[in-house]
Amino acid sequence: MFRKKDSDPPRPAGPAPKAPEPTFSRAAADTAAESKTPSWAPAAPETKPTAPAPAPAMEKRLIVGHGISLSGEITACDRLIVEGDVQVTLNQTKAIEISETGKFTNGKAEVDEAEISGVYEGELTVRGRLLIRSTGRVNGTVRFGEIEVERGGQITGSVAMLPATS
Repeated sequence: MFRKKDSDPPRPAGPAPKAPEPTFSRAAADTAAESKTPSWAPAAPETKPTAPAPAPAMEKRLIVGHGISLSGEITACDRLIVEGDVQVTLNQTKAIEISETGKFTNGKAEVDEAEISGVYEGELTVRGRLLIRSTGRVNGTVRFGEIEVERGGQITGSVAMLPATS
């Protein structure tokens, strides 16, 4: 019934070679045990990932580092952090933070909130809260929705509270 074909290559005499036995690693065995699928079983077909969740909105932040000087105009910045020296006009900026080493001079800013630990000289309008830390000095035309001045903080010049909005 079965016979050798003339075109088949000759077989070596002796026992037939054994197929290699599968090896199992501890990690594969643990994974197989957890998923209740034997490690030798074919892998499940890959599923397409669902659409990724939208990334959280990134804050547009500009940091002027210690020893850096900047002059000009800054537009559409969520938060300006001043550690160096700036002479700028801020437009469409939500918040400004001036560190102890920071100096904002000869400028103009209209923001939602401000925290001053260094020096601010110029025109400043804060629609929300103006916080002047104990090391902060503010000089110029200042308007604010609300104000907090820590002991030691200084404010001089023309100071006015903005009318309350309802």
